[in-house]
Amino acid sequence: MGIIRLVGVMLAVAGGVLLWSGLNARESLAERASHALTGRYTDRTTQYLVGGGAALAGGVLLVLFGGSRKRR
Repeated sequence: MGIIRLVGVMLAVAGGVLLWSGLNARESLAERASHALTGRYTDRTTQYLVGGGAALAGGVLLVLFGGSRKRR
């Protein structure tokens, strides 16, 4: 496994953790009250959701397409 794919795995795991944290934060009492009053999530929850999703997608792409391939 190349270093690029290893970084991809680590990025995907970190992105999954951030996304999971954002999904859990979305269900908190304060977050639900804020969403009911303003119609949107707090900035921190939005950052967790967007950042986690982007990191997860980037990590998966690095695992699938990154790394060294032998050229003939």
